[in-house]
Amino acid sequence: QVQLVESGGGLVQAGGSLRPSCAASGLPFNMYTVGWFRQAPGKEREFVAGVAWLGGTTDYADSVKGRFTISRDNVKNTVHLQMNSLKPEDTAVYYCAARLTRAITTSPQAYDYWGQGTQVTVSS
Repeated sequence: QVQLVESGGGLVQAGGSLRPSCAASGLPFNMYTVGWFRQAPGKEREFVAGVAWLGGTTDYADSVKGRFTISRDNVKNTVHLQMNSLKPEDTAVYYCAARLTRAITTSPQAYDYWGQGTQVTVSS
């Protein structure tokens, strides 16, 4: 059974950094895409960053470009999201998601599996 487990969220002051991770199991090797999404209260779930496992192609939302970096560890089957220069508007529950394709998409509806989420709170 596919399982995605996020960890590494927390509380940080504006300008600080966090590095949540997503541990994946039960997914075909090198045959899927992993994305990070976030959802704040009263807002739609939005794409943050994604990585295609096979080639390492990445994609980012405009709001996080230059601040966030997604990376994959093919030994531990884990995806990390390095978040620097955090802003209060980054506050949200961050979710890891996966879909069984090599192509990255920004649509939450296209992803098949989801983690439980990890809270990221950025104070001013």
